[in-house]
Amino acid sequence: MSGYENREVPEGINVSPTHPLKDFVLLVGGISAVILVAVLALSLLAGQLARHIPFAQEQALAASFSRWLPAAPAKPGERQRRDYLQALANGLAADMQLPPGMTLTVHYADSDTVNAMATLGGHIVVFQGLIDTLPSENALAMVLAHEIAHIRHRDPVVAMGRGFAVALALASFSGVGDGALQQWLGGVGMLPILSFSRAQEEAADAAALQAVLQRYGHVGDAAAFFEEVARRQSMPSGPTLLQTHPDTEQRIAAIREFAARHGTANPSPAIALPAFMRAGATPD
Repeated sequence: MSGYENREVPEGINVSPTHPLKDFVLLVGGISAVILVAVLALSLLAGQLARHIPFAQEQALAASFSRWLPAAPAKPGERQRRDYLQALANGLAADMQLPPGMTLTVHYADSDTVNAMATLGGHIVVFQGLIDTLPSENALAMVLAHEIAHIRHRDPVVAMGRGFAVALALASFSGVGDGALQQWLGGVGMLPILSFSRAQEEAADAAALQAVLQRYGHVGDAAAFFEEVARRQSMPSGPTLLQTHPDTEQRIAAIREFAARHGTANPSPAIALPAFMRAGATPD
């Protein structure tokens, strides 16, 4: 009877054909892709659900973030500018047929920032730097109508819902817990982070053009703000603008196309901004 002997183990039998680090990277990449898709899907779903939040509840939520809004004007000139902006916004809101209960509150900020923004609860912030770049009331009306359209379309609450869903998902996946959400809600705040998609911006532009056309009979100066943005963006050392209005050249082209399609033979002149709206002006 012959004895048994162990066979010689072939070389490389316990060695992976690929480097272990490569397998790890592929695994992490696959998990990250799944997480990213899940977060994006959750973000979109949350945004759509947030759109159905009653506006009164949105206003109540906005009240908790009031510290991010400019303080009430203390100087007579600032109050006069705020009142003018509010009156213009109210007129545009009537033209745009905002739903009952959807009220607007315009805030004036004595800052050289060239921007305006809409946020939760019907709040609109207009900066003096923006006003000083505009040639007429018509141009200012276009900017205000654009921000009003965001509110009418519920874009701020949609952005809030998406942001909250992303923060919640990332906190869950990372195991950080409620602290991340508290930082997002309390430390970061809502006003500075709300941003809108290209589709939302285009829809707001379209609604604003219709409102300006209805109010003035033409859309002259409607592109003034975006032309100023394009000019400053082309300056290597120019002031930095808040990047809430992307694709500036395309939007200018769309406004000019709308103006060409709705032009009149003898449009009325643009309405000049009151002198008190300019920086450094004294109240009447």
